[in-house]
Amino acid sequence: MEHYVHELVGFIRQHAEWTGPIIFLVAFGESFAFISLIVPGTAIMIAAGTLVPQGAVPVIPLLVGGIAGATLGDGISYWLGLRFGHLIPGMWPFRSRPELLASGHRFFERHGGKSVFIGRFFGPVRAVIPLIAGMMEMQPKRFWLANVLSALIWAPLLLVPGMVAASVWRTLDREEGWLPYAAFAAFLAVAAVAWISWTYRRKN
Repeated sequence: MEHYVHELVGFIRQHAEWTGPIIFLVAFGESFAFISLIVPGTAIMIAAGTLVPQGAVPVIPLLVGGIAGATLGDGISYWLGLRFGHLIPGMWPFRSRPELLASGHRFFERHGGKSVFIGRFFGPVRAVIPLIAGMMEMQPKRFWLANVLSALIWAPLLLVPGMVAASVWRTLDREEGWLPYAAFAAFLAVAAVAWISWTYRRKN
């Protein structure tokens, strides 16, 4: 999977004109319930963000592609849940992994209509929540409002850290004495994200 991320980001670096469409497809895959498990969208988007300070890609296609892909991915998942909800448990990947739907149902019952907005930022349930919202017949206006607003925040939230990290690293690289501190800060950030993820999964 890491090799796939590296290859795709390398392609974006060499073909900047494809940035928007590629990030659109990546964000769509990350948000679409039926393929999100096999698309390393988060890693790709963070890595793509690091190309901006280098001047390899423009920031606007990254943001537009990420927001549009995330919105459409959730939107189609919602429609499928609304239209074919009774068939979803028997379809791949939920047929062999029913716990995915179960965790989504628990999340939706806990947070109600806010689930679509909140769920966007929780990896384990991100792509399932829109599907559950459709199956639970959430009102379309409420769904689309939460869908669009969360996408407007989610995409920049993934892209900006890569931009900032690349900018900081380029600055620190000119003053080698700061590199150990930067590495330690990065370790703390990764540890914090891992701890938050572990805590959330334990509670669910």
